Amino acid sequence: MTATLPVYTKKDFQTDQEVRWCPGCGDYAILSAVQSVFPELGVPREKFVVVSGIGCSSRFPYYMNTFGFHTIHGRAPAVATGIKLTRPELEVWVATGDGDALSIGGNHTIHMLRRNVGLKVLLFNNRIYGLTKGQYSPTSELGKKAKSTPYGSVDRPFNPLSLALGAEATFVARSVDVFQPHLKSVLRAAAAHQGSAFVEILQNCNIFNDGAWENLTDKDLRDDHTIAIEHGRPLVFGKNRDQGIRRNGLDLEVVKLGDGVTESDLIVHDERNPNPAYAFLLSRMDATPGFPTPLGVLRAVDAPRYEDGMTEQIRAVMAKKGKGNLAELLRAGDTWEVK
Repeated sequence: MTATLPVYTKKDFQTDQEVRWCPGCGDYAILSAVQSVFPELGVPREKFVVVSGIGCSSRFPYYMNTFGFHTIHGRAPAVATGIKLTRPELEVWVATGDGDALSIGGNHTIHMLRRNVGLKVLLFNNRIYGLTKGQYSPTSELGKKAKSTPYGSVDRPFNPLSLALGAEATFVARSVDVFQPHLKSVLRAAAAHQGSAFVEILQNCNIFNDGAWENLTDKDLRDDHTIAIEHGRPLVFGKNRDQGIRRNGLDLEVVKLGDGVTESDLIVHDERNPNPAYAFLLSRMDATPGFPTPLGVLRAVDAPRYEDGMTEQIRAVMAKKGKGNLAELLRAGDTWEVK
């Protein structure tokens, strides 16, 4: 007899905890999107686990009516990896911030992506340390004046998508906190991916870095400053849908449609391109003046998952050598008696 899953609603994933983010924080929008998407995934609620590190975003597990783990600064990918290895049937999601994931947690983040552990990573990027009251972060722009850099930061910032692609991530995407339909579609795509899914969510901190993404979210600016990339569709953008992206040798260029330039001259987005160089070019577009910021799934390719390889290796060794004995292992080799 086949068990029937209960029909979940957004309310089923809400808790009785007071949500303690600053009024107007972009985290509320991200929480709402996740709580809306989880009921659609056909997964029993008890199979979800939300893991976080330290930071404003890391309060996420308290507000999700799932299993959860609030870990220590930067270590969420390591703890989440351990959960996924021991319980591969669980749906493990990581909520982290630009400081938590890319500063103290940078090493854990890149190796989790390199291994292709089946985790879904939501990186809230507000370009600032919000919980500790406004220091510049690894994604803050060059020259950022903050409490820890009163004369302006001299650090070049990380591009989270480029970093993830450099670590050979198999799924890389970006959305914006207030673009709810788009964010939900990206979350659904991440959930469907079998390996590591890395989603950067551009998020506003209205207390310590208000307007960080205003050029992308302002209604009068966003059509000319963002490009929604969709698999199999040409890279077209602009308020009048009259601009596009085409190749120019090894580079990309922005072109105006018309005067002999048509959509057939533009790049048709291929998120399944096995060569990460293409997605890397897209991730770097907004670093060049005049180019839009790409939103959507840049890369989604299949590759063996770390937990599957580990499970198979353990099975093969046990078939050959037996289950093993922990007590015998501890007493094996050279031992000393301390008196």
